[in-house]
Order: sequence, then structure tokens, then C-alpha cells
Amino acid sequence: MSAAAADHLASVRQRMLQALIRRRAASWLLPLLPAIALAAALLAGAFGPADSASAARDGRAISLTVPLALAAAALLWAAADFALWRKRIDEQLPAWLNAAIPELEDSSTLLVAAAGTPLGDLQRKRLLARIDSALDDQRLRGIANQKARFNAIPLALAALAAASAWAYALAHTPQRMAPAGGTQATKAAIAKAGISLHAIPPAYTGAKPSDGAPRDLQVPQHSKLRWCAHGADATIELSDGHTLQAAQGGCAEMLASDSVFWRSRKDGAQRYTIRVTPDQAPQVAISAPNESVSVLKPDAQSAQIAVSVSDDYAIVKATLHMTLARGSGENIRFTDKESPLPASADPRKRSWSKQWMLKELGMEPGDELYFFVRASDNAPEPHIAQSPTYTLRLPGAQGESLESTALPSMVKPENLRSQRQIIIDTEQLVADMPRIGAAELRARSEKIAGDQAKLRLRYGQFLGEESSLFGEEEHSEGDGHEHGGAGGGGATQGPGGFGTGDIASQFGHAHDQEGNATIFDPATKEVLRRALAAMWDAEKQLRAIAPKPALPPEYKALGAIKELQQAERVYLHRTAFVPPAIKEEKRMSGDMAGAASYRRAQAAANELVPADVRELVQVLGGDGALPALWSKAAREAVARMADEEQRLAAQAAVQDVADGCQPCRAQLRAWLRATVSQPVVLLQARPQAQTRFGQALQGKGAP
Repeated sequence: MSAAAADHLASVRQRMLQALIRRRAASWLLPLLPAIALAAALLAGAFGPADSASAARDGRAISLTVPLALAAAALLWAAADFALWRKRIDEQLPAWLNAAIPELEDSSTLLVAAAGTPLGDLQRKRLLARIDSALDDQRLRGIANQKARFNAIPLALAALAAASAWAYALAHTPQRMAPAGGTQATKAAIAKAGISLHAIPPAYTGAKPSDGAPRDLQVPQHSKLRWCAHGADATIELSDGHTLQAAQGGCAEMLASDSVFWRSRKDGAQRYTIRVTPDQAPQVAISAPNESVSVLKPDAQSAQIAVSVSDDYAIVKATLHMTLARGSGENIRFTDKESPLPASADPRKRSWSKQWMLKELGMEPGDELYFFVRASDNAPEPHIAQSPTYTLRLPGAQGESLESTALPSMVKPENLRSQRQIIIDTEQLVADMPRIGAAELRARSEKIAGDQAKLRLRYGQFLGEESSLFGEEEHSEGDGHEHGGAGGGGATQGPGGFGTGDIASQFGHAHDQEGNATIFDPATKEVLRRALAAMWDAEKQLRAIAPKPALPPEYKALGAIKELQQAERVYLHRTAFVPPAIKEEKRMSGDMAGAASYRRAQAAANELVPADVRELVQVLGGDGALPALWSKAAREAVARMADEEQRLAAQAAVQDVADGCQPCRAQLRAWLRATVSQPVVLLQARPQAQTRFGQALQGKGAP
């Protein structure tokens, strides 16, 4: 390639590159705008201090580093894109010229490579002669516009990154509040006190920070408190006995976990209280159904469940747990289902009220649905709350065989009529009374009373009552029972005779009560007693030949029996204990550190009043010198007070006495006496008689 051709080619490449730069300038510069806007917002103080040191100190989410990183990424992409287009010009410029300029007669490649033939040299000379007039700036701009189009992807990515940073800053960096009372008044108060107080609540609370002069505050739990010294060093004295040192121009920090008051050593007479609001667990309420156990109508098609959850900051997760029970006896199957509660516009509240179709819940006659609500908040260590378990019961068709066998352990004898059959017989007798005679009325009424008595005795067996259902209902005077009358040849012979002493109660002790020697819980026993009482009332009316008044107690007994049938199915939420894994380094090591003897021994009584507190209370009654570590003992005793107001007042009394206030001793003495709790009841072991048999049993001697 000749020197003239090389010069023309270099000139064309330079002009083409300039045209492409003008074309791509918008694609390179516009991605910088989001970073510039974010930096301007930071410099304007929209998210607090802009420099990294201040941002890290004040807990800000972003600093100027973020927009600078975005701008650097945009410039790096622009440099890479410029290098790519420069390479394309070097490789593809002849092809671009041939396609865009017909006057070059597809000979632009002769500018790059030597022709090698006389005809090629002639064509190159003709090309060099007309290339200047053919390649004007307008045609080069046309080629640049055709080949390099506007690229909006970098701009979109930069805008998305800046918007994400902006949203993150708004969500995680609380905005600075202007102190109440005006800027000038606040500055004057800070200058007078020499201290400024800053409170930064946890980010998850969404509360705004507070800056200003020393004052009373109410902050969320785990807020960061910062005291900054202005003009001179400052010492902050807290009510719990701790002190914080803040150097001139520096700050001292602490996390607020309990309510305290503080004062500056420079101005010890002025105290400021910081009250801490604890983060409460979510509150769960179930407004429908109203009762813990709701029995639906047999023809019911739907059931309403209305629940609500509230929290002081935000609800992260709230779910409705449902368990469907189907079957009876030992053949009961449980099916679990979990449904999340829908979120609302207010993140602190969630509510859900729905009319559930029984088909949607999968309920069939005889099924039961157990449900409860579990919720957790947005704390770093979430608080979890759970409601009691509610029951929806859909009655099913009760078989005749179950009416006399309401309890699973009962077996129905063949000649035992059910309570429903007794009611049917009684109602039939009431209907036939106008048409039958007195003798038949008495016979039928006594027969029904006998059936009621047999059923009553059958149920009475489960409360420990005697039953003559399968034997003779009459017994003789001398069959082994004690009777009040004299004589009879029984086992008793009057006072002082043989068999009158209660040997078991005199020389032994009962391990349980007779009424508890059954397999049923107290609630089931109470239902049994109610059923037996109703059966006895019905039996008395039937024995008195009054069948109509016997119907109400018979129905009452039937209701109690049905309640016993439902009590056969009991739902218990399954839990399991998973013991922690044993550490590998402790397995088979033989290390007995921390192992305790399995032998039980009487524990020593706890000291009701610590010795140092007792001594301090005695000394505070006079004007003598206080013990060396009296303040530590007093603060430890006061810290155990449950009431927040009383604890703060007692801590103030400790501080006053430490300052030399003599009249305050009586007040501190009263507070210390209030910390004394009631003594707990200690169970004392029963002393054992040291007999020869007992000593031999323990291996201490021969029998």
C-alpha cells in the first residue's frame, strides 16, 4: 500500500471515529445522570451525612460511595464501548464505505491492501482522486447513524441501580428530625449543657431518630443512644451505676434495654429519664366462632372463621393452621392444612373473615376441625404468638349401638336397652295412658323403670359404684356387708368386738382416692355423674307411675350420653422433644464435669435477705459510715424490683445517698425493705425411723 493510500485511509478512519463519538455520546453520558442525581440528594442531606465516616457513625444506609460506584461503572462501560467501536472501524470500514457510497465502485478494499496488478493500481489512483469529494461529513454521519444506534440498556440499568439505592436508603436510614423548639434554641441548650443527645431506634421499628439537647425521651427497645460532648469532656452517670466517658468532640454510646435516668457529672442536680418501650409479641384474636368448641347444625353447609392479628411494628408472617379429624375410636385420621393470612395496607394488622364452605374444608358428617392462628413480627429475633385451639364439630348420624356404649371401654349386654329406647317406650306409654288400665300402666311403667335402673347401674360401674346388674339385686343380711342393725350373725359384733378396727387406715396409708381409681378424667366423671343423676330422677318418676314427668330427666340423660360420645375423640397437638447432639469432643471422654448425683437430698434454704443488704439497712437507720461496697449491694437489690417507676425512684435514692444526702437515707432504707420478698414454702422430708431392718436394707448393719 502506497503512502498516499495510507494517509487517506488514516484520515477517513479518524473522521469516521469522530462521527461515531458524536453518535454514541448520548449513550455514554446519560447513564451518569442517575448517579449524579443520587449524589446531589446525598449532598443535600436527604439521607443524613454524606461522608462515609458520618454515615457509618450515625447508622446511615448509604453514603457518597454508592453514587461514585455507579458513575465509575458507567464510565467503565463507556470506555469499553469506545474501544469496541474503534476496533470495528479498523476491521469493517471498507465494507461500510462500499455499502454506503456507490461512487467508490466497491473498491474501498484497495485502500487497505495492495492491488498487485496494473489494473488494480489504476483503480486505486481513480479512487484516491474522487474519495475526498465522495466522503463528506454528511455521508459519514449517515454511516454512523446507520451502524451505531442509541443504546438504552446502560441508561435503564443505571436508573434501576440508583432507584434501588434510593429506596434502600429511604427504608433503612431514618430521616433526621429537626429538634422541637427551633434550631437556635436547641443550639443554645446544647451549648449550655455541653452535651447533645442522639437516639437512633432500630431500623425495623420505622421510628425516626431524635437529636437535640439533653431531655426526657421515650424510645423503642434496643435503640442506640449517643451522648456527644461539646467544648469539654463529659461524664454520663446512669441510674444503674454505669458511667460513660465522652471526650471533647467525641461520643459515648449504649443500647437501651431498660428504662434508666441519667445525669451529667457537670450538672448533677438535673436528671433526665429515658423510658424504653418493649417490643411486644403479636396479639392474636379469634372473633368467630365465639366458643372454643362449636357444634354445627347437622344440615350446615358453611362455617365462619374470623381472625385478626396486630403488632406494634409489623407482622411478617401469620398463618391459619387447620387439622381435620375423621373417624372414631382408634381409627382416627388427621389431615393438616396451613393457609397464610392476607396482608393489609397497614403492616401492623392482618385480619381475615371468611365464610368457609364445609366442602372446601373437606368436612363430612362426624368430622371435627381444629384450628389456631400463629403469627410472628419483624424483630431480629421474632416474637411468635399462637392462639388457643378452636374446634368446629359437624354431628354425624349416630348408630343405635352407640347410644348405650358412649364410652369406648363399654360393652353392651344383650338385654340392656339404650337411653333412646327408654325414651321411646316412655313416650309411647304417655300416649297410651288414656286407653289402658291402671294395672297395665303400673306394669309398663315399672318395666321401663327397671330398664332405666339397669342402664344407670351400668354407667355407675365407671364411677366405682356397686352393680347388681349381672347378679341378684337382693342380698341377705349376712352376706358380708355391714348393717346398722344389731345381730344378724354378720361380721360385726358391736363396739370393741372382733372386726371393728380399721387396720388398714391405722397402720397404712392410701396411695390414691377411691373416686379417682378409674380410667377417666375429672371432666368425663362430671358428665357421668350428671347422666346418673338424671337417670335416677327418671327412675323415681317411673316408679311413682308418673311417666310424663320422667321424660325431661330422660332427655337430660340422653344429652349427657351424647356428650360422652363426643368426648371419645380428643385432639392433642403433637409435640416432640429433640435433644441436642452431643459434642464430638465430649463423647467417650469420661469427663464428669457438671455431672450431678442421682440421689435426692434436702436442699438448703435460700437466704431471704442477703447479708450485705441486711447490714446496709441497719446502717442506714443511723448516721454512721456506710459499708465499702454499699452502692453495689443497693443497686443489685433495687434491680430486682418489678415495677419500673419504683425501680427508678429507688435508683434515684441510691444516687442521692451517694451524693451525701442524709435525709435520703430513710427513703433508701424503705426501698431496700420493699425489695424483701415473701419466703417460699420449703417441703421438708418426713423423718425416717432408724430401725434395724432399715439399717440392714441400707447396708449399715445386720438385721
